Amino acid sequence: MNELLIKADELQKQINELRPLSRETVLSLKDYYKIGLTWSSNAIEGNTLTESETKVVIEDGLTIGGKPLRDHLEAQGHAEAFEYMLELAEKKNITENDILMLHRIFYRKIDDSNAGVYRKSQVFISGSKYPLPGPDKVPQMMNDVVTKIADIRLKEHPVVAAAKAHLEFVFVHPFVDGNGRVARLIMNLVLIQSGYNIALISPVRRAEYISSIEAAHKDDADFINLVCGSVIETQKDYLRMMNIQI
Repeated sequence: MNELLIKADELQKQINELRPLSRETVLSLKDYYKIGLTWSSNAIEGNTLTESETKVVIEDGLTIGGKPLRDHLEAQGHAEAFEYMLELAEKKNITENDILMLHRIFYRKIDDSNAGVYRKSQVFISGSKYPLPGPDKVPQMMNDVVTKIADIRLKEHPVVAAAKAHLEFVFVHPFVDGNGRVARLIMNLVLIQSGYNIALISPVRRAEYISSIEAAHKDDADFINLVCGSVIETQKDYLRMMNIQI
């Protein structure tokens, strides 16, 4: 097994040994990761809200002067999608309807007509040399993606399965917008359904993240390593918050 996966397993064992947690601690952790994942995932896509501003928008419902309305709507929508992702945590699978609903919840305040609806036009990823499938192919491909994710989860380590699920989805790019956010929610849903901690991909690694997705069309090793590293860093952060020496 990859050294990174061994380390992730060791850290997850430490996290699991701290359970059960008090109700207050569980709620505090949920809010911590809701803010953290919302901020980091949106920031990767160019959202200009800082982490503290994201917290104010989500928890207090306030607007930040000088920041675009869309940035506020993305924060609110992602926080709601995060809550839905947690509702799916007790399941052991991910359905096509789950994916459509994640997008629907995230995107409905931004563009209700396209929220939770597969794109009906051709879209492009700037800087990528790999064309995306035409809109006529998306429904069948998404049906296949759900099957592939289920198969991957039977064969792979949970962290690897989470990374590969992200890739399977994002290569189809089924929605007009918000695909990256949904891909990272799917990745985290695989992790938490498998008993792992939520993982945050730091916006500092944005360039590496994007280039590793592009490279993954031929070799997914760099992307899988990036996800493994992100899992480990988030686990370490969790343990530090619990005052556990690493």
